[in-house]
Amino acid sequence: MQFWKMNGAGNDFIVLNNLEEGLPPEAFSDLARTLCERHLSVGADGLMVVDAPTQGGDYKMRFYNADGSVGEMCGNGARCICRYGYETGLAGETQTVETMAGIITGKRIDKRRYRIRLNDPSTIQLEHPIEVDGVRYSCAYVELGNPGLPHAVVPYRGLRDADANELRELGRAMRHHPSFPKGANVNFYELTGEDAVYERTFERGVEDFTYACGTGTGSVAAVLTLQGKVSGSGVRVDMTGGQLIVDVEREGSGIRSLYLTGPTNIVCKGEITDEELRPAK
Repeated sequence: MQFWKMNGAGNDFIVLNNLEEGLPPEAFSDLARTLCERHLSVGADGLMVVDAPTQGGDYKMRFYNADGSVGEMCGNGARCICRYGYETGLAGETQTVETMAGIITGKRIDKRRYRIRLNDPSTIQLEHPIEVDGVRYSCAYVELGNPGLPHAVVPYRGLRDADANELRELGRAMRHHPSFPKGANVNFYELTGEDAVYERTFERGVEDFTYACGTGTGSVAAVLTLQGKVSGSGVRVDMTGGQLIVDVEREGSGIRSLYLTGPTNIVCKGEITDEELRPAK
């Protein structure tokens, strides 16, 4: 199989073109589990598969987390796959991509920067406090798209200097909190200046912190905009892997649209020869 390895602000992915490979969809979960294992294979946060469109888009984006579970959408992945679509001739500088959570639009800014319109929020609960080990935490809850991609948005003072192990255990407990019926990606954040935020996301399906999370960044910016803590215009969100920019368009007390802009990186292109892969049936 031919593949590309890409990352968006450190959130890394393996990209397969199923228009050429012709693999059955039931093969992708095992592929993701095998190929995303960092010590034994290519290694990535997730697998993205380009497939034939069924809803009028330029192509379909199938997304699988590193544990093989299906992901509704991935913001950094979508920016990367828009670059893949442009550079392989599947789409032009403006494109539409079908995802499980709905159609997204992408736009090429320059060689490496892409801007996407994230799926519209289908749920926003600005007050969704949760309790972990007897401690009550402020929390908001957001779902992007339909079916919704679930995100918890949690303020955390001193986030940059937080103990990594303690934060990981808290993120794991919140990710499985019973008040989140589908589980949740847990986005810890701290305001660092005017329209400036630092964020760390414990991702569902990866079951650890990733270097960046595009949909999580959009969810944080949406919540902070509605709370009046950021303007919603050009909100800079720094993460371990770099910086993403979010623009939020309000409509009354809700969100009309969310835009995510950031870098992409083509790390390598090649052929997968992993001998641990089971043949697709």
